[in-house]
Amino acid sequence: MNDAPILIVDDERAIIHLLVTVLRKEGFTHIDTAGSAEEAEEACARTAYALIILDVMLPGRSGVEICPFLRQKTDAPILFLSARTSDYDKLTGFAVGGDDYIAKPFNPLEVVARIRSQLRRHLRHPEPASRQQATSAEDEGAQVQPAKVYDYGRFQVDEQAGELRVGGKTVACPALVFQLLLFLCKHPNRLFTKSELYERVWGEDSWSDDNTVMVHIHRIRERIEENPSSPQYLVNVRGLGYKLVRHTGQSQAESTSARSDQAGRDSGYGSEAT
Repeated sequence: MNDAPILIVDDERAIIHLLVTVLRKEGFTHIDTAGSAEEAEEACARTAYALIILDVMLPGRSGVEICPFLRQKTDAPILFLSARTSDYDKLTGFAVGGDDYIAKPFNPLEVVARIRSQLRRHLRHPEPASRQQATSAEDEGAQVQPAKVYDYGRFQVDEQAGELRVGGKTVACPALVFQLLLFLCKHPNRLFTKSELYERVWGEDSWSDDNTVMVHIHRIRERIEENPSSPQYLVNVRGLGYKLVRHTGQSQAESTSARSDQAGRDSGYGSEAT
């Protein structure tokens, strides 16, 4: 973990010096820095970073403005640094692709703890496990097992291929976003608290705040919902948690698909659907 490449983007040299010093003392060996949005984009074009620390108030384009462009190039966790601490500012940071939001002034050791936590999650799930298994089987020349496809009408989740298809088109899906969606697909109409989702998908005790789960819920909705602000599939039951709703028509569609796949298997073709 300590050799994971980290990029710090901040125009305040004192902040950069403080973070670099602390990270090096904590054993991190690959740390790059940038002082502007343009330098950050150039750095990301050269290096595949495992984590990015991004200041909100940058000269020229702000961290909030550049984040969506960085997100197109990398799935690495992005931690915002900012003196702005209102709920609106934090939610804006999460909405544009941030994974955490650290308020200035900050405790450097807390920043290190958050960095380690994000790296554990990111490095543990570099890509969907199913995609790794499929690739490994293909590399070894083994027969790939029939894919399990969870069909919700508007979208389908292919567990074996590690793919999300919406409206018939494959949609890019970061590893942990896919893992969370897959877990919910396997438990339709079942209510989970944020703590339960964190522990079941991330595999850690829910000691941190709720931001991580909320960010990933938001990213799933951006992909599967026709209107993410008024979700029809991934819904929140206020005060209780979240559930992925399987509508009656979707169950029938899957049953039809399953019968079709069974007929195909009887004749030597087709794949399993669940």
